[in-house]
Amino acid sequence: MKKIKVVLFIAISLCGSIRSISQSLNWASLKTEQKHIVNINAASEFGVVFGAAYGYQLKTKMPIVLLAGYSFPSGENLFDDFKIRIGGQIVLYKIRSFHFSANFYGVLRRYENPLVSLLNFGTDLAGIVGYYKPKWFLAGEVGFDKAITTQFKHSNSFKEMYPEVQDGWYEPATGGNFYYGLQTGLSFKQSDITLKIGKVLTQDFKTTPLIPYYAQLGFNWKINER
Repeated sequence: MKKIKVVLFIAISLCGSIRSISQSLNWASLKTEQKHIVNINAASEFGVVFGAAYGYQLKTKMPIVLLAGYSFPSGENLFDDFKIRIGGQIVLYKIRSFHFSANFYGVLRRYENPLVSLLNFGTDLAGIVGYYKPKWFLAGEVGFDKAITTQFKHSNSFKEMYPEVQDGWYEPATGGNFYYGLQTGLSFKQSDITLKIGKVLTQDFKTTPLIPYYAQLGFNWKINER
């Protein structure tokens, strides 16, 4: 049973390391009439990951953008592993060119290896503080990506080695990562080019994922509402 727990811990760690990198927004360049935001991105996490997202800016006093995104790792089977994010970003406070904002997402994530396939539900919460100008921005972020509950489906070969293993949903929460880093970008009339870099720590602050760093290059296209 101890060996089984070790294998499952490794599988959970791999799944958790494929974290949900949200898109970056330049609040100073985002106009109120730019209601629709389309994003494409490429990231380096556990491997090379590609993604797309759509955002809708609400008509509120402080900027709020609702977002939904889909991402998948490169490889032979592009749609075996994936992340779906639904949530948003909100500016909590602004003083001159400094913005204090928060990201909040619900995350559905799938990961498969020769031993087990994992499907988990979780959350991704982050705080961002940055200096934003119409043509560029620089910000720091700190967040926590948590897998709340995970479904395990073990392979036949794994069950042959460990017949006592059971499929099903495992609770309580099965893994999480803290992350911190920087984000920056250049903004134009209707677009942004953004870059994010950072580091990941597991929730016990004692270990790191197999690849403890992340980076993302993104492009936002901002569309006026007609």
